[in-house]
Amino acid sequence: MAAARKKGLIVGEDGAVRCFWPGTHADYVDYHDREWGRPVDDDVRLFEKLCLEGFQSGLSWLTILRKRENFRAAFAGFDFERLARWNARSVERMMRDAGIVRHRGKIESVLNNARRTCDLVDEVGSLADHVWAHVPPPGERPRTLTHGALMKLTQTPSSAALSRDLKRRGFSFVGPTTLYAFMQSMGLVNDHIEGCAFRAPVERERGAFLRRRG
Repeated sequence: MAAARKKGLIVGEDGAVRCFWPGTHADYVDYHDREWGRPVDDDVRLFEKLCLEGFQSGLSWLTILRKRENFRAAFAGFDFERLARWNARSVERMMRDAGIVRHRGKIESVLNNARRTCDLVDEVGSLADHVWAHVPPPGERPRTLTHGALMKLTQTPSSAALSRDLKRRGFSFVGPTTLYAFMQSMGLVNDHIEGCAFRAPVERERGAFLRRRG
């Protein structure tokens, strides 16, 4: 167990070796095992994660994860076509909702980004197509994803490029660090550390997904 910790890994009560960051929180472990890094091409889920990553800014992802169902209820399941029609009264209603993070700028950003997403979908067909066009090239990735290598990946040229593109289109709360966290969670990269029991299954899932899209 001590050797695993030195590599940025933990051994769960079930005996599985995992990345260090979910710790022993059952809900966080479930997120790590079932969601993180698995490829997503559903526009609503991608939009939801983009918004929640914006809400995470300055907070922990565990805080947001534990409020995720509240966010979904408050923001109409992150149906961006519906949210694009919401207005200032909607913002005030959200500001009274104790189940979410009541940050006016971030709430307004969701509605703004919903409108920008509608524009993008009208232009290119889907949010997924646009996002997945920014998969990092192999040369941008560490040869071996150790704990030390992961700690340096707060942002990358690809996340910076996607950030610039979305900002140019009028999106907000989409900085390169936020976008890299988005890429990690939605499967554009596989940042499960070498030795994590979920790295290989996620990589196989990503490979099959990319072949289907290719």
